[in-house]
Amino acid sequence: MKFLIAGAGAIGAYIGARMAQAGLDVILFARGAHLRAMQEYGVRVKSVDGDFEAHPKICGKLEEAGPVDVIFLAVKAHSLPLLAPELRPVLGPNTIVVSTQNGIPWWFFHGIGATWEGMQLERVDPGGRISTALEPRRVLGSIVYLSAEITQPGVIHHTAGKRITLGEPDGTRSERCRQISGALNDSGLRCPVTTHIRNEIWVKILGNVAFNPISALTGATLVQMTRDPEISVLVRNIMEEAKAVASKLGLELPVTIEQRIAGAEKVGEHKTSMLQDLEAGRPLELEAVVGAVVELGERLNLPMPHTRTVYACTKLLAELRPHSH
Repeated sequence: MKFLIAGAGAIGAYIGARMAQAGLDVILFARGAHLRAMQEYGVRVKSVDGDFEAHPKICGKLEEAGPVDVIFLAVKAHSLPLLAPELRPVLGPNTIVVSTQNGIPWWFFHGIGATWEGMQLERVDPGGRISTALEPRRVLGSIVYLSAEITQPGVIHHTAGKRITLGEPDGTRSERCRQISGALNDSGLRCPVTTHIRNEIWVKILGNVAFNPISALTGATLVQMTRDPEISVLVRNIMEEAKAVASKLGLELPVTIEQRIAGAEKVGEHKTSMLQDLEAGRPLELEAVVGAVVELGERLNLPMPHTRTVYACTKLLAELRPHSH
């Protein structure tokens, strides 16, 4: 199988480096100084599991990669509407597209059945640009549980986790899902297959929709938010609103809100990805993680006062602050 990591930032380059080290046929697509550094020196990984260097193929133009079997979409959600239409040169008739984005993914309502089938969230997939470029049959869902950052071009600091859960949107245990899971397991990652991908996505959303924007507004770490008496009440209220949305969609959450908060407290003095993006002057993943949940609440006629308030404040913060990128 031939793999492409489309958008080899911190997470993408880490996954690609692991795959290359395991001898898999993988190409990393990147841009700018990071692209040039990886072309010259390979990917240098400083990891909690031990440092290593890998030399996968690196390209700055998708045409150079040609058609592949599997594409990992490793960009942030807000970059997908631009990237998806550019993927034409790498799509063969049976190319599988693995989404790794946080928040509600663009394909969430494909194959969900019932009333919600094919619903499109404008804040995730504006004008349907992603779903037009990538047919639903290609999509395999995934949830990434690992933290990494680019400390300098071509150098990835992997700080925690190595689990990537895969799941078919229709809940089957497909052969393609097993093959990709096997390849990732062979690369030293942990890659379970779930038949309830939407439920698990929502468990991650439950935490992100509350902790990410609050951390951007306050600068607080996970443990600071969970232990602050007023903020912990706000976190719980936002989670209750997100849980109400999930229930209306018929999703069953395998953890309680208490367990979700306790899990975040255990992670400790960790800055959320949104706070890291804010501090680095990067765009925030606000729409897919928070805005989409608010939009969905509106569609389902559910009041979401706490989520909406925190969303509005974070959105203004993001607009008023100068971007370095």
